[in-house]
Amino acid sequence: MTQAPNVHDAEPIPEAARAEIDRLLSSGDLFRYTAPQDAPVALLEREFAAEMGTAYALAVSSCSAALFLSLKALDLPRGGRVLIPGFTFAAVPSSVVHADLVPVLCEVGEDYRIDLADFEARLDGVDAVLVSHMRGHTSDMDAIMALAEARGLPVVEDAAHSLGTIWRGRKIGTLGRVGCFSFQSYKMVNAGEGGILVTDDADLVARAVIMSGAYEHNWAKHMAAPDAALEAAFARWQNRLPLYNLRLNNLSAAIIRAQLPEIARRVQAGRANHDRVAARLDASPWLSVPEALVGEERAPDSIQFNLVGLGDAETRDFAAIAAARGVKVQIFGQSADNARAFWNWGFLPGGTPDLPRTRAMLMRACDVRLPARLSRADCDAVADIVIGAVSEVIGARRAYGT
Repeated sequence: MTQAPNVHDAEPIPEAARAEIDRLLSSGDLFRYTAPQDAPVALLEREFAAEMGTAYALAVSSCSAALFLSLKALDLPRGGRVLIPGFTFAAVPSSVVHADLVPVLCEVGEDYRIDLADFEARLDGVDAVLVSHMRGHTSDMDAIMALAEARGLPVVEDAAHSLGTIWRGRKIGTLGRVGCFSFQSYKMVNAGEGGILVTDDADLVARAVIMSGAYEHNWAKHMAAPDAALEAAFARWQNRLPLYNLRLNNLSAAIIRAQLPEIARRVQAGRANHDRVAARLDASPWLSVPEALVGEERAPDSIQFNLVGLGDAETRDFAAIAAARGVKVQIFGQSADNARAFWNWGFLPGGTPDLPRTRAMLMRACDVRLPARLSRADCDAVADIVIGAVSEVIGARRAYGT
């Protein structure tokens, strides 16, 4: 029987981080505002902004915190409506609710991307758009941005799964007013927890910096060089915004900074792993991997595929067989209390929306981790187990004539 590789461990922390970690532990200097300048968190923000090609970056405690702060920094009206895709992680609608706003969900198709017709139909009365590039799948951002801009709606990008993804030559996370990334363990850069937002909007980042916990005049430590627009924005919002204290600490920043040079290699390796497994799975008539859109260059660390022609019981049997052989297949709509199934978001104002197309997709959509560190043999082993599991289910159907 094929030996299952370990797909559960996160990307390892580079040796380059150890000296800085030891220095910080020895000094106890873990708070970002202790140093007068050039604290590890401040250096991370400059380096990440340079990596993304944006004017500003703000590192915070999680991508959820970045999304929340982005929405608060947009200064939307209390009770304003934010359009989000029906397929995303529970933290996304949660950030909307915490920001005193109302999530409006739109349909998502079998390719895990926003249904543009349904998206457009729900835009009237919306105050902002939050696009979630769920599991790294990019929706048609040209169409989304055009529709939003025609109505004067700001766009926030949830790029938690999309660090390194390119859309028509531009980096995902830099297309909207603000983009948010995650450094949680199962993302391209692993710090256990952490997040960052990027933007070219001085007023927005000033508001976000103050609300993140830059009390008194600590916002000055966010300025590496003279910036009249940013300084004016900080002065404008000093003492006028509540503090949520969502800061990142220096130890996490040191772990993240050491991995920034690894991003390009991990993106390349992750894409190669994904495409190798996708080609194998697509050869089965019972499995379907949606293709990338034209102009989309993904940076995947997992693979998603749809089960074709299987009933609910067969779908559960498939997942159980794969798990018994060492590969955990998450089926978004059938895993108990899955945080990516919108009907489990019992906190939504107004109750569960009717999204039949998204619901149908989630009942057959599968997810398997494919870390960039896997070898070709590891990828082949994952593919063998998945294909073997679905073949066994189909074989049982034929044997029993069901």
